[in-house]
Amino acid sequence: MTIERGRAWGEPGALPANGIVVRTDAEARAVVEEARRAGRPVPPLGLAGGDLCRTLGGTGDVARLYSGDAMTFPVDLGAVLVDGRLHWFVAHLVVRDVLWRRAFIAMNAQWVGQLNFGPRAHPDDGRLDVYDVHLPLGGFLAVRARARTGAHLPHPGIRERRAPAVQVDLGRGLPLRVDGVRIGRARNLSVRIEPDALTVVV
Repeated sequence: MTIERGRAWGEPGALPANGIVVRTDAEARAVVEEARRAGRPVPPLGLAGGDLCRTLGGTGDVARLYSGDAMTFPVDLGAVLVDGRLHWFVAHLVVRDVLWRRAFIAMNAQWVGQLNFGPRAHPDDGRLDVYDVHLPLGGFLAVRARARTGAHLPHPGIRERRAPAVQVDLGRGLPLRVDGVRIGRARNLSVRIEPDALTVVV
């Protein structure tokens, strides 16, 4: 069940025998993609690194995942339709030009590398935090400096909203990355969230 304000989230619980330890968001995405394309349930994921792990307060300690200190969480899963093909992401989707003048970002996690780009993003609220970015030349330098602490919002060049699904036309094809993995170029995107689609352990 999607998290509600004031409601406890997660519970103590170690990674089960069928769980898979992943050390990056890209590894987590690969497990999801393989399971979904084969029509199998996605196994529980033990997070030993990555932006989703950091958002959930994970330490990267693999031994902890099998201990009594481990915590188990239901989390949402992002999905994007590009050129008729569906891709999934656990942490984020980033489409941008090389200078970040034009970008579109959909966050299920709080972090993109060292940038706290989605300071209000929650991995189990049934919504994506999306940012439609239009910046002047060199404008991303100031945004990046403030984004390390999540202090870049609000910003006149960044339109922010939270929604379970969005469609966007970027006007031109730009490089698309899901969980840090480049999957091609995209102009038109249909992005949505799948609530409570994953079980993760930190």
